[in-house]
Amino acid sequence: MSGKKSLLWFRQDLRLDDNPALIAACEEGQVVPIYILDDSNAGVHAMGSASRVWLHHALHKLDEALNGCLNFFKGDPLQIIPKLISEQTIDGVYWNRCYEPWRVRRDTQLKKKLHQQGCLVNSFNGSLLWEPWEVFKKDGSPYRVFTPFYQRGCLALPPPRQPMSQPKDIETCEVFGSVNLTDLKLLPVIPWDKPLVNHWDISDEGGKLLLDKFLKTKLDNYKEGRNFPAKKTVSRLSPYLHFGQLSPNQVWFSAREKGVNDNTKVFCSELGWREFSYYLLYHFPDLPQKNWNSKFDAFDWQPNDKRLHAWQKGLTGYPLVDAGMRELWQTGFMHNRVRMVVASFLVKNCLIDWREGEKWFWNCLVDADLASNSASWQWVAGCGADAAPYFRIFNPVTQGEKFDPTGEYTKYFVPELANLPQKYLFNPCQAPQEFLDKANVKLGQNYPRPLVDLRASRELALSAYNAIKDKP
Repeated sequence: MSGKKSLLWFRQDLRLDDNPALIAACEEGQVVPIYILDDSNAGVHAMGSASRVWLHHALHKLDEALNGCLNFFKGDPLQIIPKLISEQTIDGVYWNRCYEPWRVRRDTQLKKKLHQQGCLVNSFNGSLLWEPWEVFKKDGSPYRVFTPFYQRGCLALPPPRQPMSQPKDIETCEVFGSVNLTDLKLLPVIPWDKPLVNHWDISDEGGKLLLDKFLKTKLDNYKEGRNFPAKKTVSRLSPYLHFGQLSPNQVWFSAREKGVNDNTKVFCSELGWREFSYYLLYHFPDLPQKNWNSKFDAFDWQPNDKRLHAWQKGLTGYPLVDAGMRELWQTGFMHNRVRMVVASFLVKNCLIDWREGEKWFWNCLVDADLASNSASWQWVAGCGADAAPYFRIFNPVTQGEKFDPTGEYTKYFVPELANLPQKYLFNPCQAPQEFLDKANVKLGQNYPRPLVDLRASRELALSAYNAIKDKP
């Protein structure tokens, strides 16, 4: 330890374990840990409501772990950090890299500014298994399809680094000018967040416990079980990964310690899809706004506020779609199989632009992640990299029958249909009146009639696609 004073800038790495920037800063001496809330450059992708709630609780736990020495600021890091450097006699600044386009631009500017001040700047990879600039095709161009990206690109490289232990000694220092966590105003004025928070342990320890439980009780059935929302076989680790309360290295190596079998391979490939999303965002920074496949610039979307609102509130008349949208609203999360179904319904059955769905998810998901959210919506819409073909349209009735065969998931989130026979659960409008009466289901009153006709809307979607498919 050299006795120097280093500024440690926490971003999407809200943990003490396996934190490369923290470890490097501690090796130099005293550490000034800071967090800056900065929405100034994010534009339409300023942090959503559910994410802000998660962030508040994650920062509270991190501050506790640092014995109350986390310094909070609100504003532009380009102004705040150089000011701290000049006022506090800081020798070096340390952070783990972020990959959102505006953060890449800002961090580049900040490094230049700090170097001009004579300050050492060190950035690290604390969020990805492989850096986006490490993986290329043989011709030097970026991959555009997941399987070769993952198999021939990532897995052909040296393995990810092993997770690192928390520093034994973290000597922290407070600074003048910081504010309290409550001054960041991350929590809503009207406390709608209480039920959502009750579904989670928003801490790095909570993430570790969830990972441990998943590996012990769910991984062995992951390959098949992940498709069935009632089985709860998915890991639910995505918000912990997004906010950096767990590192992907911790998850990757913990899973592989269980043995490399089909379930482990599939689970690790899901981490690979996360890597692919970040890779696409880095190499194609317009991904959140523009169709990756420019043919879709001419697609005939049909804006419809009534349909969009019904979808948002889980009132489409298709129970699996409604269950998913209500799960999202109540918990800030949605099962991945159901995410694909609700997204397909919006863009293909309702012909509503995928960006409207991405915007709603961005605001409601606790794991709202610009890379994954953008890439996934474009994938379902058919306009993204390695996308599902546009003509692949998820039927919410058959998807429900296949993947929620007992109706447990759907009935939990759509309790007004709890007494409807399973035969009619996913298509109540086909149920004879006597069954509706017995189940106390009044279509158009306590449960909506179908928002669109599945067959007719499918034909409209295919017709709209056929109009653009041959465009250059």
